[in-house]
Amino acid sequence: MNFDYKLSVLLCSLFWMVSCKSQNVIYKAEVNNQFVNDSTFVNLKQYSQDFEYDMKYATADNFLKAKVYDCGECFLRLKTVNALIAANKKFIEKGYKIKIFDCYRPLDIQKKMWKIVSNPKYVANPAKGSIHNRGGAVDITLVDRFGKELDMGTSFDFFGIEASHNYPNVSEEVRENRIVLKTIMTSSGFNSFDSEWWHYNLKSGLNDAVSNVKWECK
Repeated sequence: MNFDYKLSVLLCSLFWMVSCKSQNVIYKAEVNNQFVNDSTFVNLKQYSQDFEYDMKYATADNFLKAKVYDCGECFLRLKTVNALIAANKKFIEKGYKIKIFDCYRPLDIQKKMWKIVSNPKYVANPAKGSIHNRGGAVDITLVDRFGKELDMGTSFDFFGIEASHNYPNVSEEVRENRIVLKTIMTSSGFNSFDSEWWHYNLKSGLNDAVSNVKWECK
């Protein structure tokens, strides 16, 4: 085997390893001076500093009672990020700001959640995947100018009828808060989820493929 052939094999092997890795890890996207396709996964924090975060599944403070993310980052497809930023600007004009509980969820994490709670009422079956696995869903609430969460009637991930948009037995304050959240989000390209006041899907993201790409934790 001559030297040139060995070198060619080595270079091909290295290219294959890098190529495979790039399909499984989300790398930092350059925001400036580089075109990024709107279906690319990006970190919301690179595009806006105007959000609050409480990434529940990076802690044990959730209905699973388990930490399933290695670290809390909000990755979404770029088109979801753009729509979310547009919505947040409207909230800021009203004196509010979006607080984020969950964003894109790799399919491996969905499988981990399903293993803990194998009930489609609470966790989407990974066999089909959810909009979270497609990078088009966010779980959110609103905070005021002092960072205090608005009263939405229930906590995040409360799986009872009280969390439904149509539940009638809530205070006027809760009703108004939910209406503000829903009105601005739906006018910004998102669909609401009837039984969960916190969950919103980007309309144009429903047909994106389920993904398992992951971000690096520092």
